[in-house]
Parts: sequence; C-alpha cells; structure tokens
Amino acid sequence: MAVYLDHAATTPLDERVLEAMLPHMKAQFGNPSSVHQRGRKARYVVESCRETVAGLLGAEPSEIMFTSGGTEADNTALRGVLSDARPHLITSAAEHEAILRVAEHRAAAGHPTSILAPAPTGAVTAAQVEEALRPTTGLASLMHANNEIGTLTDVQAVAAVCRAHDVPFHTDAVQTAGLLPIDVDTLGVDLLSLSAHKFYGPKGVGALYVRSGVELAPFVRGGKQERDRRGGTENVPGIVGLTEALKLACEAQAATADRLTVLRDRLIDGLASALDPAQFAFNTPVEAQRAGTVGIAPHVVNVSFRPQGDAPVDGEMLLLNLDMKGIQASAGSACTSGALAPSHVLTAIGRDRAMGSAAVRFSLGRSTTASEVDRAVEVLAQTIDRMHRHRRPTPARS
Repeated sequence: MAVYLDHAATTPLDERVLEAMLPHMKAQFGNPSSVHQRGRKARYVVESCRETVAGLLGAEPSEIMFTSGGTEADNTALRGVLSDARPHLITSAAEHEAILRVAEHRAAAGHPTSILAPAPTGAVTAAQVEEALRPTTGLASLMHANNEIGTLTDVQAVAAVCRAHDVPFHTDAVQTAGLLPIDVDTLGVDLLSLSAHKFYGPKGVGALYVRSGVELAPFVRGGKQERDRRGGTENVPGIVGLTEALKLACEAQAATADRLTVLRDRLIDGLASALDPAQFAFNTPVEAQRAGTVGIAPHVVNVSFRPQGDAPVDGEMLLLNLDMKGIQASAGSACTSGALAPSHVLTAIGRDRAMGSAAVRFSLGRSTTASEVDRAVEVLAQTIDRMHRHRRPTPARS
C-alpha cells in the first residue's frame, strides 16, 4: 500500500466534508444572487459559512471573501491593495509562486518591488522588512510557513513593523491553517490567504481575510458578488466544504500539531541516522529550529542530496524510484512539478543547482503513522544507495 507523504501539496477530502457538501450539489442548487426562495436559501448558506470562517479566524464576517483557492487569494491581495499612489511591494525570494510571479510581473512593468533575500534558514526578519520600507510602500507580503522547507515567519514581528509605518501586511497561511493557531488580531495581519484543499477540504475554493479599512480593488471583475470585491457566482458547495473542513481542522489543531511534530522529529532523526552525512543536507532548518532561532512547521521535512564525485543525483529519477517503492513525496511545490530548473526556494537559501535539483520534500498529515515514517526512511536510504552504486561513470574526454 502506498505511503502518502505529500500533504503539503494536497490533502484527501474528509468524508465529513463531502457529506456536508453533497446537498448543495443536488437539491440545494440555487444561485445566491437570485431573489427567489431557492436563491435566498443559497445566500443564507454562503453568509452562514462566512460567519463561521470569520469566527474561526477571529475576524468579522464582512472581512472574509471567498476565492477559487490560495493562488487567487494571493493575487487578489497584491493586485487589489497596491495602487498608483503606493505601488511599492515588499516580499521575499522564497515565497510561493502565486506571490513571486506577481511581484516579478510588477517589477518588469516598472513598479517598485523589493524582493528580499532570505537567510540560509529561509527566514526573512522584521528588520529586513523595516529597512526596505519606503514612503510609497503599499504592501508587504510574507508567507506564514514556507511550503517547501517549512520555515516559519515571525508574522507578529513583521506585522508590528508594518503597522507602525501604516503599511498593510499580507501573509499566505495556506500551509498553516488547521495546523497552527490563526487569529488575525493576534497575528496582527491585514490580509491572510487560505486554501481548502490543504486542510482536507475540496480543491478549487479558498478565502482571503481583508481587515476592515483596507481598500481592495476587485481582481476578478464581473458582478457585485462578495461585496463587490470578486465577480462571479459563488461556489456554494465549495464554500460549504471549506467551512466544514476549517472547522474540523481548528477543533483538532492542537492535537494534530503535537502528533505531527513528534512524527516530523522521528523522520528527521531517522534520516540523520540512516543517511551518510556526506551524501545529504537538510533544507528544512533543523539545527536552527533546535537552537531556538527559527521555527518550522510541524509537517514538512525537506532534504537535498549532494553529488557523489562528479555525478549529481537525478532528482526526478529519485522521486520515481521512491514512487515505485510506494513512497509518494515531492520535490517541493507541486506547482513547479516538471520544471527543469531547481526549486527557486532552494536557490534562494543558497543551494547550488545540483543540490537544488536533487531534493525531496516529505509532508505529513492526519493519516501518517510512525511505521510509515520509518518505511519512508528505509526506502529512501536504500534508493540513494542503489542509485549511487548504479550510476554511470562519466565518459573520459578524448
């Protein structure tokens, strides 16, 4: 049976979530914008979900807008807040591509953009953000937990700096919702992105928290849905699924985080024992976390493999070999699968091309067991050993 260790890419749909969604795919199919009874019932459902999501995040219902997922939420935050009067954006080189590609597009169009370099741990500090601030800064955006290596941003510290300078601050909390406590006032953020399929909800639906008073121009234009902030008929079944999934995840958040932290540390210790230190390095900042200088998410462990002699490890072949042995992991963000270039996150923290292209991200979830973690360690060690023993020698130069 396959061992699924790619929960940072997507999680399986919770059966309880599916049950909550099904009525809104069948009998309760009304358009929330229709004025007749069926439409009004759909509107009531959407607004009830908005209230529930707001309550779970410590927000007001009017501050929650529903989107098609994390990417749209991130794009909306950047494109909706930045203006001609305050066009300067601050972000980091290790952000999710939903942020980074928008930042690069704006920079190419001539808009002032500061893309900060993270430390080798993947962390960007409040001091870096403060140094980058300008009178025209319209938004700073840093993710709560890095989706590839798990590094946590000190969101509260960054938010405090931004608030002191009257700059809105956005965080992508796609990887932390349901795993870490998220209260928008405690964090101090002005905008926050979620995606349902990362916490056992359906794909294709997300949410964006927008603090009252933050001006947000619509990114998706059309009708006046979502308080005129996002055009288009609301995805009622998806919104119901997101709400139920977030509620269930928040109810179990502390217990889930504790259990996954134990499994994460078991995986780290297992890899450190089973693999030759000369062959690999942790991309997740394990030593910094243990020293207390940076935090890491409870569910992500990322490792890279060093070339042996002049032969780099083929990262794609490594993942395929793991898959053939029943271990389903990834090279990092699923959004970049198939790309020939190494992960931009690993490049940003200083990995060279060979190591950046030979990375494996394991991400744990509700179904993960200690025996599955041990099996993953065993198979990875065997696979790396076999790949080194069977690598082709480099042809001699004539």
